[in-house]
Amino acid sequence: MRKFALILLTIFSFAALGAAQIPTSGNIYIGYSYYNTDISGIDRIGTNGWEGSLEGKVFPLLGIVADLSGHYGKAAFPIACGLPPCTTDNRFDISEYNALFGPRLSVSVGRFRPFAEALFGVGHVNAHAAGSDTSFATAYGGGLDFKLIPAVHWRFEGDYVHTSFFGARQNNYQFSTGIAFHF
Repeated sequence: MRKFALILLTIFSFAALGAAQIPTSGNIYIGYSYYNTDISGIDRIGTNGWEGSLEGKVFPLLGIVADLSGHYGKAAFPIACGLPPCTTDNRFDISEYNALFGPRLSVSVGRFRPFAEALFGVGHVNAHAAGSDTSFATAYGGGLDFKLIPAVHWRFEGDYVHTSFFGARQNNYQFSTGIAFHF
């Protein structure tokens, strides 16, 4: 009987430790995103899109974030043409998607929750007639959540996003705003 009680105590102890590892708080965010990119290497363009993220708290000040975004616009790409005059339109529709993951530090101060993050993952761009490419992507930045009501916050966020599409480096800036649901 003593051995059986010891086994039950061990099982319940491991179950309690395992449950402590599951995040019990966090937030879900969805919003509008503006993305300033130099994807073509000719000029910078502004694209519009969306951003969504899911954060689970690991410790009171530290969370793990999964961030997804999509941006759409038109960009001019360098093209080779025959003899002048060259009448080929070199502006192509583009769509870029990023899937990033990483840590986020945050602290609540009254109705405000500032945060800083470092995210790593993958980006994919489709420039339609100019081709498509996939690249390692990083994002560094932060933002501010403003509490509207207990579980609903308004978020302002800005990130520097680095990609390397088509063999060239891109230094991009992403700004987003929207609703964050805290649980």
